[in-house]
Amino acid sequence: MAQIDLNSDLGESFGPWQMGDDESMLAIVSSANIACGGHASDPATMYKTVQLAAENGVCIGAHPGFVDKEAFGRRLLPLSAAEVQQLIASQVGALTGIAKLAGARVQYVKAHGALANWAAATPDIAQAVVTAVKHSAPDCALLAISGTELEKAGKAYGLNTYSEIFADRAYQSNGQLVPRSIEGSVIHDAQNACDRLIRFLETGEMPTIDGGVVKLNADSICIHGDNPAAVAMAKTVRDQLQSNGFSIQTFIDN
Repeated sequence: MAQIDLNSDLGESFGPWQMGDDESMLAIVSSANIACGGHASDPATMYKTVQLAAENGVCIGAHPGFVDKEAFGRRLLPLSAAEVQQLIASQVGALTGIAKLAGARVQYVKAHGALANWAAATPDIAQAVVTAVKHSAPDCALLAISGTELEKAGKAYGLNTYSEIFADRAYQSNGQLVPRSIEGSVIHDAQNACDRLIRFLETGEMPTIDGGVVKLNADSICIHGDNPAAVAMAKTVRDQLQSNGFSIQTFIDN
């Protein structure tokens, strides 16, 4: 039986402000990208999310992003490559420490939002991300958007690098995600998302917003957890993947 990982961005609440339904998502996905206090989260939220992930047997990943809670890490901040390295190292270190306190461990790193998109398109920022992971979390794998500069840099630098596609985001012809400011960038219809995923997994070709296709690889499929329909979409995706012969398992080799 073929296997595929389902991941979701979780632990994105902050203080009394709640984002998403982490408890429900953690019963569906096999890997959790947990916010590290930059674009979202706080120590108590990190601890609770790590605990919930461990209780559900879900693989734990660090999800560092720009320190910009007002914009949820989705606007580009003009950092230097050195500052990107420090940002990654500090946030991954924070979640690693919280995970140890909870008796769990962080097994991979996935950049968030505008930082991930910047690294996907920009070689020196991609190199900054992989350098930070290599030195601050050498036992962690890297989860990178398929076909991007970050994926290339991770492999070239000797990190265990895995490829990710998105269930609920539209693609450009260069393999990068369509910016959220463009209509059609986010896929809200669960059946549409499932049909697209099944076709992709059969062919390796991802439909693009301009009507073409782009060749990509996938070790993991991301479903965003920050919208009201996220849980329903994740459940539909999981059910339909399983009915098409896929076993849902984390991409990490334990």
